[in-house]
Amino acid sequence: MSINQARLLKQAEALFLKGEYKSALQTYGILLKEFPKLDEARMGIYLSDLGMESDDEAQALFDYYYSIKDKQEDAIGIINEIIESLDASKNTLQEIISNHMSSQLELDGISYSDFKSLINTRGDFKKTFEDIMFSTKVVITTKEELVDFIKELKNGGFDEMALKYIDESASLFANDQEIMELYKLFEKEVK
Repeated sequence: MSINQARLLKQAEALFLKGEYKSALQTYGILLKEFPKLDEARMGIYLSDLGMESDDEAQALFDYYYSIKDKQEDAIGIINEIIESLDASKNTLQEIISNHMSSQLELDGISYSDFKSLINTRGDFKKTFEDIMFSTKVVITTKEELVDFIKELKNGGFDEMALKYIDESASLFANDQEIMELYKLFEKEVK
């Protein structure tokens, strides 16, 4: 049984244009197996694979390929160069993001909500805090987190550290009453 190249190519293109990249890839694969020199089948495979990662890029390259294929002798080569360039750019961008995120993590430490989850898992503030205090810092982003953290420090026996946090945050929060009230936690010991 012979395969109708034109019909199968139209079917593959229709699948691709609908965003059904896996089915398009399979159909283009059948075409390439039967017609190994068919440029549209090779291009369809490249672009269907790309479409599974990035729909917009694949559709744009598909349109571009079909607009230049009759005008450019090496349309497939041009598209391949574009794909390779996109891949290289993505890899570079991913590397930059990855490096930025890891340096951010090193600088920022653990979020307070993650720290609280860790406490809940381990069941003990003091032990959990002692385990992380020299390797990372707890990132506090709200006044509520700060107040809770100071109270936890006090309850965990880290009085000096808790007082230091209150002193430093009093000016940050413009002598906020809730922050100032935290000093009362230590009044009995001061007298």
